[in-house]
Amino acid sequence: MRPRRLLTRYVVGLASAYLLTAIEVVVIVGLLAGRSVVNLGNAVTAAALLAVGTATVGISAAYILRPPLRYLREGRPPTADERHSTLRMMRRQAAATVTPWILTAAVLVPRNLDAGSEALGVIGSAMLFGTIATVCTGFLFTLRTLRPVLASVAVDSSSSRLTAPGVRARLLLMWTVCTALPGVAIAALLVMRNNGWLIEETAPIELALIVLALVAVVLGLRSLILTSMSISDPVQEVVQAMGEVERGHIERSVEVYEWSEIGRLQRGFNSMVAGLRERDRLRDLFGRHVGEDVVRRAVEENESLSGDERDVAVLFIDLVGSTRLAVTHEPAEVAELLNEFFRIVVAAVDQRHGLINKFQGDAALAVFGAPLRADDPVSAALTTARELVADLQRLPLDFGIGVSAGPVFAGNIGAENRYEYTVVGNAVNEAARLADRAKEFPARALCSGGAIERAGEAERRCWEAQGSETLRGRSAPTEMWTPTAEPG
Repeated sequence: MRPRRLLTRYVVGLASAYLLTAIEVVVIVGLLAGRSVVNLGNAVTAAALLAVGTATVGISAAYILRPPLRYLREGRPPTADERHSTLRMMRRQAAATVTPWILTAAVLVPRNLDAGSEALGVIGSAMLFGTIATVCTGFLFTLRTLRPVLASVAVDSSSSRLTAPGVRARLLLMWTVCTALPGVAIAALLVMRNNGWLIEETAPIELALIVLALVAVVLGLRSLILTSMSISDPVQEVVQAMGEVERGHIERSVEVYEWSEIGRLQRGFNSMVAGLRERDRLRDLFGRHVGEDVVRRAVEENESLSGDERDVAVLFIDLVGSTRLAVTHEPAEVAELLNEFFRIVVAAVDQRHGLINKFQGDAALAVFGAPLRADDPVSAALTTARELVADLQRLPLDFGIGVSAGPVFAGNIGAENRYEYTVVGNAVNEAARLADRAKEFPARALCSGGAIERAGEAERRCWEAQGSETLRGRSAPTEMWTPTAEPG
């Protein structure tokens, strides 16, 4: 809302709250006090006091709102002095709405001293009622109208002291103004007439009781609307925001413009959503390490990452001549080539629900069957190897791919406060040696005989035997297979 429009709404609203209550008080005094105060002089005086009081409240409202309007108009946060001034706004508003009633009482009471104690009692009681009603309705009106101002200086959630009446206090205020005061007035009229105090026992008070009841109804409706809106509006905003968060819009937040426990609710919601965003960010980071599909399935299936032994397939891919590449190309070019290379590798592994366990310089280790179990991890790894051979041909890079399978330990390795999920076993070492040996084969991919034995029939037909060989660092021969020229 624009500052000028905000100022207009505040000034007109607060002045109207005073004027309506003042008119109600004039009607009450006129009907209860009777002819002793109803005369031309008092009518003119009351009209003048109404005009002066309304103008006083309006001018005071504009003055009260001047500091916050200044920084709102300039689009900047409030200074310390402006913040302090805004925090004292409610007190100044209460003083501004009480002042006209003090002035009215100071004028009307001396003017009607000869009207008798009954009339003075009515005037005094009406002034007290008007003062309380104006202050309370003005406060409830301000909570709704000045939300941008209240939001700009909303108290910190760490503060344990509430700076505005909460839900219970607002309901008590409404009950006091709309039920307690009229009820006490009605009871007082009945008691005074029955005992002849200030009111004769034969005096008719039925009209006065009807007036008080009507005032309670009218004022009660106005106060009920303001009170309910001051509570329901912020709560409804939180409810709507919660619905959006449930639908996945975790960037949603609510404006904090309350200084009571409702404000704590607003801040608490924002803190909760901030925590969700942080958790989502961490999940995204985790997904970048292990793959989004693996993360999602791990959460859904509640798989344990603590560690166990299981049969998996391991795919190891390594570049050829990466050192020479770094010498003959600019660092930025090398980084671009490596990123494109690994992007293709990650996409192929993710497509078969594998896990990129780690990147080792210019090499990558992928695991199929851990941490999430798979129906046929070996076939998935072998299919991925064949697809990578085809997809990586368009890059000016040479490589070797090795695939092995067998039992490994899959779990967290490291200290309690820092560890990583990895796989340890003979299949891992064998896959790395096969990748190194595959660089010398035209197909650029080798798998072990053990992997072929564990693969499905359809996938086995896509590979052909290349004999056995004792690989570097191994003590026993390894049967080697390469993809066929024409799969199937």
